[in-house]
Amino acid sequence: MSGIRKHLRYVSFFMAMMMALGSVWSATATAGMVGTGEMIGQQQVQLDRQQLLSMLERQDVQDKLADLGVSQDQVKERIQNLTPTELADFEQQLAEAPAGQDVVGIIVLFLLVFIITDMLCATNIFPFINCIR
Repeated sequence: MSGIRKHLRYVSFFMAMMMALGSVWSATATAGMVGTGEMIGQQQVQLDRQQLLSMLERQDVQDKLADLGVSQDQVKERIQNLTPTELADFEQQLAEAPAGQDVVGIIVLFLLVFIITDMLCATNIFPFINCIR
């Protein structure tokens, strides 16, 4: 009889420890509610990125980037690194641009982003731009 009680004492101690660990773990792993607006905003950002990346597939855009000495991979990486605010500003500029100037607007915007990141020492694409740090 005392052997069973001794065994039950170990089992109950083990169960108490498991419950304590479980309660600590569940308290740190709580999930918050995600609003519909947040989900739509995140999906819009991804859609905007996909639209920009699909514009890079056009031959006239590729030719213009090649003329400027910027690789398509650099532009794709830069699109992926744009913040949602920058992406929204860029989409706004595209919406306001006339139909014939959209390619030039895209290229000018990317060049401005490249120049700014060169000035901030984040990249070194253009050797003639000095770092401001």
